[in-house]
Amino acid sequence: MSSMGPETVKPRTGASSGGIPMSIGLTPNLRTRPILDGMFHADGIAMTPLELHPSELFWRQLKFAEFDVSEMSMSSLLMAIASGDDRFIGLPIFSTHYFFQNWILIRKGAGIKKPEDLAGKRVGVPEYQQTAALWSRGFLEHEFGVAPKDMEFWMERTPDISHGGSTGFEPPEGVTVHRIPAETNMGEMLLAKELDAALLYLPGGNLVDRSTADLHNHPDFAPLFPDPYAEGKRYYHKNNLYPINHGMVIKREVAEKHPWAILNIFKAFEDATNYVEQQRMAMVVNHLETGLLPPEAEAALRTPLVQQGVIANREELEALTLYSYEQGLTPRKLELSEVFSPNTLDK
Repeated sequence: MSSMGPETVKPRTGASSGGIPMSIGLTPNLRTRPILDGMFHADGIAMTPLELHPSELFWRQLKFAEFDVSEMSMSSLLMAIASGDDRFIGLPIFSTHYFFQNWILIRKGAGIKKPEDLAGKRVGVPEYQQTAALWSRGFLEHEFGVAPKDMEFWMERTPDISHGGSTGFEPPEGVTVHRIPAETNMGEMLLAKELDAALLYLPGGNLVDRSTADLHNHPDFAPLFPDPYAEGKRYYHKNNLYPINHGMVIKREVAEKHPWAILNIFKAFEDATNYVEQQRMAMVVNHLETGLLPPEAEAALRTPLVQQGVIANREELEALTLYSYEQGLTPRKLELSEVFSPNTLDK
């Protein structure tokens, strides 16, 4: 995707109508909002988009396959495919990217001053297999030599309401994973000093996550990296990776019945992404015109960080499949041709 002028991508006003009816489960974020709001839709498809919290959406799709098309945890998708679950075909549409090491939360009294100090610590995680946790463990091992077996994990989600309950998750060999008892939660255990840190902390608001305490603004807790911008810059310049969180899937039965729908759906999301990029670039131009930004900022601001397709995201996808295998979530490193629809591999 390249920077575009204001007339390049125009939203299609009005709701999607006519064509094959399809339900689409999405989480609310900058790049799904144009689809959720009906600004863009796929040709030949009457899209019914529904907005859900990601924890709930992924569980419902993995457990019940409720949506024809949905956003999906990339880690859970890899595990499902590797286990022989052929209900879904991946679409190389990626709505969220983050530097997940900046989500690691530490208890100030736990003696954790640097990433290496997480070795031997009790670490909470909503779900061991979720993509954010996969990236954070890969980061800790590859950047700082702290392997998953070096930590003791406590997982909040229960087998009946979790991604892992639907993919047959079992703790990888050599890794200690306890389940947090149903009568408590990760937040309560962190406050009680029963846990030292959390790979990520999600305080409720959905059917899946149980914690409620606001620890991100609690005086006894802090991010592992106090300057997230400096850490993100360091990691990006060293590795050239902007980690992917969510992908997309289409039901195999839908794709086989309507194979033309795959690229039409891809194009709708690509158009929505390009539209968001267009709006961002308009603001960039405004900022540059003021002269308030240094000249060297222009090149960075004009660089689109989020693009759709396998080609633009190959490095992140190869890292994801490698980490999944290294961490024992999949029995082998999956090929991208196993994950995504064949007609999207050159996109």
